[in-house]
Amino acid sequence: MENLNENGIPKEYQSENTWNTSEKIGSVGKAKVDSLKDLVIEINEMMKQREILSKRFIKEGENMKANIHNFLLENSPKGEDDSEFTRERAELRKKQIDISELQLNEKVNCWRDIALLKKELREDTKELSEKESRAEMLGKILEE
Repeated sequence: MENLNENGIPKEYQSENTWNTSEKIGSVGKAKVDSLKDLVIEINEMMKQREILSKRFIKEGENMKANIHNFLLENSPKGEDDSEFTRERAELRKKQIDISELQLNEKVNCWRDIALLKKELREDTKELSEKESRAEMLGKILEE
């Protein structure tokens, strides 16, 4: 019986690299948990970046509208009514309205994008929580 290891397995069937079940199972679960943690961090960062992008877009639109407004004030007719200038003013005012519409659409799109990211975040957080609790439970079982 000298050719048997402590588990009763003949030594010639035992490789030099013994299989440690708890370590291997733990490392497989840990890789998935780590991947989910990275994904949760990435989604949070994506939400922040989407909000920043939206705020920049809105701010740039406000700057454009202010520039148009200032141009209209600086170049208003001095007593005489020029029909061509009146038409151009109307076009510039329409541009201001178009910019406002784009800003409103951006706000809605930003909200929609963040809502989708939050949904994905909730799903991934739930999965992460489940994986962590399973790994913890499996670790306790293997310790016994």
